[in-house]
Amino acid sequence: MTAPPATVAEAPAGLPTARQVRTHLRRARRRHHEHSLGDVLGDAYVIVLFVGMYGWFAISAGRNMLDSPTVGQAEPGVRWWLAVAALLTGAGLAWRGLRAFGPLLVTPATQSWVTSAPIDRRAWLAPRLAVLLAGTAVGTALLGVAVAALGGVSDPTALGWAAGAGAGWGAAALALSVVAQSSRAGRRWPTVAGAAPMVAAAVITALVVLTGRLGDGLPRPESTPTIALVALGVPLAVAGTVLAVRALPRVDRATLTTGAQFANAAATATILLDPSLLTGLVESRRWRRIGRVRSGGFLPGPGWWALLQADVRRLRRHPSALLVWAALIGVQYAAALALPGLAGAAQVVFAYLAAARLTGGLRAISRSTGLRRALGGSDALLRGIHVVVPALGAGLWWLATLPTVEPGPAWLAPTLALGVVAAAFRAATRPPIDYGGATVNTPFGMVPVDLLRQGARGPALLAVLVLVQLFLG
Repeated sequence: MTAPPATVAEAPAGLPTARQVRTHLRRARRRHHEHSLGDVLGDAYVIVLFVGMYGWFAISAGRNMLDSPTVGQAEPGVRWWLAVAALLTGAGLAWRGLRAFGPLLVTPATQSWVTSAPIDRRAWLAPRLAVLLAGTAVGTALLGVAVAALGGVSDPTALGWAAGAGAGWGAAALALSVVAQSSRAGRRWPTVAGAAPMVAAAVITALVVLTGRLGDGLPRPESTPTIALVALGVPLAVAGTVLAVRALPRVDRATLTTGAQFANAAATATILLDPSLLTGLVESRRWRRIGRVRSGGFLPGPGWWALLQADVRRLRRHPSALLVWAALIGVQYAAALALPGLAGAAQVVFAYLAAARLTGGLRAISRSTGLRRALGGSDALLRGIHVVVPALGAGLWWLATLPTVEPGPAWLAPTLALGVVAAAFRAATRPPIDYGGATVNTPFGMVPVDLLRQGARGPALLAVLVLVQLFLG
């Protein structure tokens, strides 16, 4: 008797398209969505109203501050070129931010159920890219208008060209960052694209400072090249968008989820008012990028001497901290030329930022009880050893920037320098935030006073030093 033939499995149904999956998810969300379209539009109206109102107030206050006799008048060319350097620096930092966020990112659920499935990656990511491009273009257009208005431009045509320049270059930067997100490992052009505006800003700042100290300063151009910026930015945005759409299939899951991790850390740090949640992630990524280091022995001596050498070696393996420390010296000289009346207050703030860049070892031992126990010795001794490098860095920075401020009482400069070190020490040794503190009921809602007090540890002392400098400097 012949055995019956084996049953042939039915062919699997066709795979759903990205649009079908997106439609299904949208319908599922609507079943659990309690807000109507009117509520969404009302929230959008409130956001636009607040952005417009506070944005215009910030622009008006900035223009009044620049024209105030208290701030001091500077050469128009000095402020114009320093504004260009500031915009280039902001462009470089924005590029680094886009590279850190992705800019394309997905949630863990999307990573597990969508990007892991055989769904067209380009069709899935294209709507996200379109939304990001539109939002970035609108945001940078408003930024261009704000910068032009802050510079004294009131002609509607000129403001329109400024908006076009901002929208074009913003969209181009976002599109090219998506292309960089899809690039294979080993390509250097994303790093060069982020470093080029920073280097140009440093060169412009150095030229402005040197010419301002030695002569009358760089002259201001007769007209702002907004038309040329539009003529270059819009075609670059179009070409970048085409390249980004073509590169969408090469965006892998690792880059999509890495940006989501960074975005979640930033959102959590903002909600919980704890910046260490974000800075800790940034530091861990930075040390992982180093990957391998060359080990070496320490000079003989007691234990504190070995720990001090280890803190110095940490700076050698983290050269960007020293680079920022040195760059802030140039920023202080530039601030003294652009805002002569606020040179002393700027010196206090920038000295704090420079010292804070050197407190990596102090933050590490202050946030890890196990590390302090493993090293041995008292907590005060360990913190005292690791405050030596920030204190020396703040002292050298202060001496290097003394020519930028008017001499005050003999005791003021040493007191402010020691206060800056104390503020950096307090900020680096801040214990983990306790969320069970007291709150106060105000007309603006519940204010977590104890939470704000913990977050202001260090910056509060810095604010006192700024007031002392303004009234006694």
